[in-house]
Amino acid sequence: MRPGGAGSASGGSGRPEWSAPRGRGRVAGRWLRDCAVTSERVWRPGRAVPVHLTLSALRRGAGDPSYRYDPATGTVWRAMATPEGPVTLRLQPYATAGEVVASAWGPGTSWALDAVPDLLGERDDVRGFEPRHDVVAQAWRRMPGWRVCRTGLVIDALAPAAVEQLVTGQEAFAAWRRLVRRFGTPAPGAGTDLAMVVPPTASQWAAVPSWEWLRGGVDGKRSATVVRACQVAGRLEATLDLPHPEAERRLRAVPGVGVWTAAEVRQRAHGDPDAVSFGDYHVAKDVGWALLGKPVDDDGLAELLEPYAGHRYRVQRLLQLAGVRRPRRGPRIAPRTHLPVR
Repeated sequence: MRPGGAGSASGGSGRPEWSAPRGRGRVAGRWLRDCAVTSERVWRPGRAVPVHLTLSALRRGAGDPSYRYDPATGTVWRAMATPEGPVTLRLQPYATAGEVVASAWGPGTSWALDAVPDLLGERDDVRGFEPRHDVVAQAWRRMPGWRVCRTGLVIDALAPAAVEQLVTGQEAFAAWRRLVRRFGTPAPGAGTDLAMVVPPTASQWAAVPSWEWLRGGVDGKRSATVVRACQVAGRLEATLDLPHPEAERRLRAVPGVGVWTAAEVRQRAHGDPDAVSFGDYHVAKDVGWALLGKPVDDDGLAELLEPYAGHRYRVQRLLQLAGVRRPRRGPRIAPRTHLPVR
């Protein structure tokens, strides 16, 4: 069921448009049980929006309890801790009509619905982006509706980024699942049906005991970074209103937040299309392979992406979404454990 008619994508004004709230929603062809939609809006951006493609950078592994994706319909569900409280947000794209139907449950409903355009990349300015390599041009042609998302939630991006420092994705995602399920909040409304969990707030992260971090698979150095950041959460959330270079400086003033972690936060929370993941184990090698046919180091990556200044993360992410990466060889690194010996 698609609420409303297609109509004009911009209401005749040439600008993206929100519709008035509507009633209840459906999930997989059935009415939601005992959890009426608190609010629903239809966003008409004037372009087809690949919702999951845009938001996939926010999912921390396929088992992330705060993110659900239905490939049959393209619907994405996200559980978030907003400044106004927890919320479950459902985004249903209708490519033929250029619409996204946004429904939300919980105290953070108004905040989450107001943030949907930014979340789906409306603030991302692609002017000046000119692909200089065939592989980048091909990726851009395949994904013309993709934009850099902007969540407007700094701690929401920083906590998982710190958990992912210097470990394999397998380890990081497993730790994230354990910690969110242990210390998060059951997602409101429809999120309850999907067994979703809202990640901890800054104060909840700061209160996690040291032994619980270890039990969850996160060593003291990484957990200390999360706790220190949460202790100055207000100052970090304020970076959303700063120019990108100043935002990076303030983020990196937190001990344990380096170039890589700050970039990961800026990509997601700030929607910075130039925030390259320098220091990543794979990014420089993969981008070098894609553009030169051989891996490069961070210095080589900086030189290679210099012509794309202002859009360097855009190139990095387009190549990732296109699946362009160097061949993987050799044995996988065995997962480490920080669990106490019993």
